[in-house]
Amino acid sequence: MKSTLKKLLPFAVVGVVSGATTVGAIQYFGHNSNNGDQSYFTTSAPNTTFAGMNTGAVGDDFVKAAKTTVPAVVTIKNYQSRTASRASEQDLFDFFFGDPFGGGGRGQQRQKQQQTPDNMPSGMGSGVIISPDGYIISNNHVVAGANKLEVVLSNKKAYIATLIGTDPNTDISLLKIEEKGLPYLNFANSDNIDVGQWVLAVGNPLGLNSTVTAGIVSAKGRGIGILGSQGKAANPIESFIQTDAAINPGNSGGALVNTNGELIGINSAIQSTTGYYQGYGFAVPANLARKIVEDIKKFGIVQRGFLGVQSLDLSNDQQVLMYNKQNKTDLKAGAGVYVTGFGENSGAEDAGLKKGDIITKIDNYAITDFADLSMSIGSKRPGDKVQVTYTRNGKENTSTVTLRDQKGGTSTRTKADLSVTEKIGAEFDPLNERFKTEYGLNSGVVAKNVAEGSEMAKIGIVDNYIIIEINGKPVNSQKDVEKVLDKYQGNVQVKFVDDYGRNYTKGFKMP
Repeated sequence: MKSTLKKLLPFAVVGVVSGATTVGAIQYFGHNSNNGDQSYFTTSAPNTTFAGMNTGAVGDDFVKAAKTTVPAVVTIKNYQSRTASRASEQDLFDFFFGDPFGGGGRGQQRQKQQQTPDNMPSGMGSGVIISPDGYIISNNHVVAGANKLEVVLSNKKAYIATLIGTDPNTDISLLKIEEKGLPYLNFANSDNIDVGQWVLAVGNPLGLNSTVTAGIVSAKGRGIGILGSQGKAANPIESFIQTDAAINPGNSGGALVNTNGELIGINSAIQSTTGYYQGYGFAVPANLARKIVEDIKKFGIVQRGFLGVQSLDLSNDQQVLMYNKQNKTDLKAGAGVYVTGFGENSGAEDAGLKKGDIITKIDNYAITDFADLSMSIGSKRPGDKVQVTYTRNGKENTSTVTLRDQKGGTSTRTKADLSVTEKIGAEFDPLNERFKTEYGLNSGVVAKNVAEGSEMAKIGIVDNYIIIEINGKPVNSQKDVEKVLDKYQGNVQVKFVDDYGRNYTKGFKMP
């Protein structure tokens, strides 16, 4: 009887469903992530596959990518003067990683940062070594306002870095340290990543050095409005990779990598009501970041091509609703970018596009929203030609557009080709007589459009400050400023007045 029962007993087959764990840690400005091949979806048993993931294989892939990435990710310490700390830089820090609703004690943190001693960094973030001779990519907001940048490797060796250049429009910066034989990461083609793909974020969050977190690509081509609204970007390019890998303050400028340890993005921001990780992190795609640093390294400035169109994002229901209300139109929300007008010297207008056209493709790349258009054009240079597909009265058309810079040029420029105002990063309006009387001044111009990270911003000048003298000479117009500094080389002395009528004298070296 017992033997019969034994024969009738069923065998139980236990299926093991594997999962992936994410480990989160944060510092003050960096962000990193890793993404890889799909080998962990198969098992070593021939002709056998699991519906779940193979835990061991996932672990092996993550370990390999982490070992590759961690040595190439650095800590960046931002030292700045107290004047600069009190200016817009800390507000920018708070926007990228602070509480937008005013909670979480960020106001108290900012007050402490304003009182930071000179030998203590005002902020910290991350960076990624991209060449063995010491070039490092990071975020613009990580280095903004710095008068000294210290880079600390994963082996704790420290260097003073040279800031090669920045681009507020993409929130990318390029630094250099003097060293050879450094570990570095290769750029991957970020156009080839897929939603759902595993990635790793590597950075230095909340003072926790060399922290690795795992997640997936949650979305591509995200525009979140962070650069234009408070990042002070004049022409922001936002087409972020969204990930749920844990990212926190300090991760900014760190690496987002695939499971091969290849760089697919530069971690830049989180979306959060607390200032800390809530599942939404954003990285600048590697293809765009690489183009920016190549421009900075080769030309000293970013080469930006423009279509020359004013536009409406048809994918944004609220924008379409407001446009219809203001213009008494009945546009329907959907995919594409609607042309509402043209700028001066517009390449698109010269190529035959008209107001009312809906742009649907750039070089056969589908344009569903403004983020797509921003990315496809922002990764090109003046003089580049693009095929623009658009619909007009329901009919599809294609035109070849030659991209131009903001001044209408179709060739690349270097720093030597820049105007004085472009070099120092500000424009100037004449000071009216009422202000001169109120402040007891005989001369002055009002600063406007002060660029993030510019020479004027570094000495604490923001929009609406009054510049009285430059190099001891009174200035009353932008032409006066240009005349004083045209072809000038050396140290520049600037006398200016802040919003409270306080006088300052600061200086910088003419770039």
